[in-house]
Amino acid sequence: MNGERYIRQTNLKDFGPKAQERLSKSKVLVIGAGGLGIPVLTYLNAMGVGTLGIVDGDTVSGSNLHRQVLYDEADVGRSKVQIAIRKLRAQNSDTQLISFEQFLSKENALGIIANYDIVVDASDNFPTRYLVNDACILLGKPFVYGALHGFEGQVSVFNHNDGPTYRCLFPNMPGPDEVPDCNMNGVLGVIPGIVGNLQALEVVKVLTGVGEVLSGKLLLFDGLSQSFQHIKFSLVPDSLKMEELKPTYNFECTSGITSIETLELEQLMEKDSVQLIDVRTSEEFCADHLEGAHHIPLSELIERKSEIDFARPAYFICQSGVRSQKAIERLREYNTGPELINVKGGMNNLRAYVAKY
Repeated sequence: MNGERYIRQTNLKDFGPKAQERLSKSKVLVIGAGGLGIPVLTYLNAMGVGTLGIVDGDTVSGSNLHRQVLYDEADVGRSKVQIAIRKLRAQNSDTQLISFEQFLSKENALGIIANYDIVVDASDNFPTRYLVNDACILLGKPFVYGALHGFEGQVSVFNHNDGPTYRCLFPNMPGPDEVPDCNMNGVLGVIPGIVGNLQALEVVKVLTGVGEVLSGKLLLFDGLSQSFQHIKFSLVPDSLKMEELKPTYNFECTSGITSIETLELEQLMEKDSVQLIDVRTSEEFCADHLEGAHHIPLSELIERKSEIDFARPAYFICQSGVRSQKAIERLREYNTGPELINVKGGMNNLRAYVAKY
């Protein structure tokens, strides 16, 4: 351990060399190398955490750059994990950096999380948060939660020393109609930095035993008023009654919507000409799309509905499966013909499970 490098920490009366040694022996898994994950990774790496695992299957886009400050313009289109590993290694060559260039899924979650002391949920969607929580319960791991909305953020620590879980606070995943369109809501660039740093601080407190951990407390940050609020909540014992992961962590389809798994879509596309409608934004589509997909952004769907052949099945895809469901709901008013089929999990699932895409 480089004593001079960390002297400003080890000189702290309530921290000292022992806490620094605990950090150096710790293994932290960060799920998401985006707005929240970058400050978490940057500071934990700088502060001397021994091992950092990074889980993310995404690439850098231009719209990331105002808040994901580890990346620069030359990185657009490249793997976030690969870039993060390279830049973090230059920052601190002593850290063991482990890459998982994939999205967290039901199939890989337990195997990845098992090898770490604590998990940081720096994701941006509800399915991943519930998956992280449930996997951490089964494995007995604490995790640090962070979330963003506009000018606001939330932070808490779950599953810590028999404390409350994420499901104690949010028992059930919201339906797709209760969730704003993914990638369509704004966030002020500095807010993820503030919230991510608060997450990093909670990780340090859990690992070293210094300070009071945000277990059983939800911290709410309002950037416009520069105010903090704490909401206390208690353990709900039923949230611990779990023997295995749920059958699925995709959003439940709204009533009457036919859906298809991503692997089924791949098999269909190998055999037949499939009418696939991609309802993401132009930027998302240009950055990554399936060959043969027809692009109609959700915001333009109704005025461009004539571009869809309602005489044969139409498959709808977005990033996570939310906007594609909303597209089908909107088109139902105009179509009474063949099936409108949602691709569950969207491009995220395709990236996670179908290597060739």
